[in-house]
Amino acid sequence: MSDFGWKLHGDGRNLKPGEVVMPDERLTWTRTIGLGAQHVVSMIGACFVAPVLMGLNPSLGLMASGVATLLFLVITRGRVPSYLGSSLSFIGVAGVIGSQGGGPAELTGALFVVGLALAAVGVVVQYLGAKVIHAVLPPAVTGAVVMLIGFNLAPVTAGTYWPQDQWTALATMLFTGLALVVLRGFWSRIAIFLGLVFGYLLSWILDLALGKIHSADGSGKVVDHWRLDLTSVKEAAWVGFPDMHAPTFSASAIVVALPVLIALVAENTGHIKAVGEMTGEPLDDKLGTAIAADGAATMVSTVAGGPATTTYAENIGVMAATRVYSTAAYMCAAFFALLFGLCPKFGAFVAVIPGGVLGGITVILYGMIGLLGAQIWIRNKVDFSQPINLIPAAAGVIVGVGGVSLKITDDFELSGIALGTLLVLTGYHGLGWLSRISGTSQEPLLEVGTTRDEDSSDAPEGNER
Repeated sequence: MSDFGWKLHGDGRNLKPGEVVMPDERLTWTRTIGLGAQHVVSMIGACFVAPVLMGLNPSLGLMASGVATLLFLVITRGRVPSYLGSSLSFIGVAGVIGSQGGGPAELTGALFVVGLALAAVGVVVQYLGAKVIHAVLPPAVTGAVVMLIGFNLAPVTAGTYWPQDQWTALATMLFTGLALVVLRGFWSRIAIFLGLVFGYLLSWILDLALGKIHSADGSGKVVDHWRLDLTSVKEAAWVGFPDMHAPTFSASAIVVALPVLIALVAENTGHIKAVGEMTGEPLDDKLGTAIAADGAATMVSTVAGGPATTTYAENIGVMAATRVYSTAAYMCAAFFALLFGLCPKFGAFVAVIPGGVLGGITVILYGMIGLLGAQIWIRNKVDFSQPINLIPAAAGVIVGVGGVSLKITDDFELSGIALGTLLVLTGYHGLGWLSRISGTSQEPLLEVGTTRDEDSSDAPEGNER
């Protein structure tokens, strides 16, 4: 494949049955630009929601996603079609860092270090091959970590967003769930975005019809307040650079954020394998480069105060629906994102999403993140009758979801996501090593019960009790 030397696929207009547009090909530029716009629409909801939930600037997040995608395409030499948007995996991390007294600077400093570590992992994978990922991070481990990252966020929804407007939250949740299930194709892939629009409009209508609501506001105080306060939108300029800030490095914040590295590696690996299967051209030789590129993009984004980046599944859906895997479309999408990011009023409009709306969205969104872990287990047929799989995952998930803490010194403790991940990772490899050196066999802990007939047929005659 060439470096951005896209060749025209056929007549550039039509695809025959079974045909796909490969990464080094393109349709006509008019169609390619249109596909780029479609990619932006499919990812813009999640790309905006993630920074808002982490207390970061959504306009900067969108602009950073454009820069990150361009950097990714350059590093992978246009071979890997991918859009890098704001990572949702760090929302729980942001909450923990905030509870420890850290702000956006400490958060982005921690994310910068994660990006650096991710780039290093990518370099190692490129030299040693994909087998190193499977050895260090088997499905039993990655599934558990992804699960605890998602479910660890449940208190954020229950304690912060939902109480601000429970009925709007409920309506938004129902609408979003309905959209995800009933809608098809492109519309189902932007169901989260449609849920945001629905909740936004509902909050506006309720304010007009019922006036202020008496409930908890964003700070947790129960007061009279508007569901949708557009004051900051009116004050924002139409054109301008979003506010940026330099990162600050805190050891405690970095420790909290580093476990998410596992989720990012898993996301990138899944993306590469999915695209390779869909195009019929395996990209395993680019796995390390893609991981390193995502790490570099995260560093570029966070050094300016933006969120960490990751490959977006929403855009894989667009490719599957259109059968167009051209990296030219992603180049166009990146430029669209840059333009949108230069409109502070647009960013302010997103930043004032009512808490009740976020409550309804995050009930589904956080649950989906958590259940992706279960999906990893199912697809890889992880056997939980084996203690080596069961015990680390069980302990890690409960510790991570329950917010269990382990005080190391007066100034340092491990808790939540960090402690849960540590238990899963060290537990799996530690128990495996002990089992091997002791020569013990692994007896199933959880077996499906047999019927009485099956039991009695296997029992020797005369020994029934």
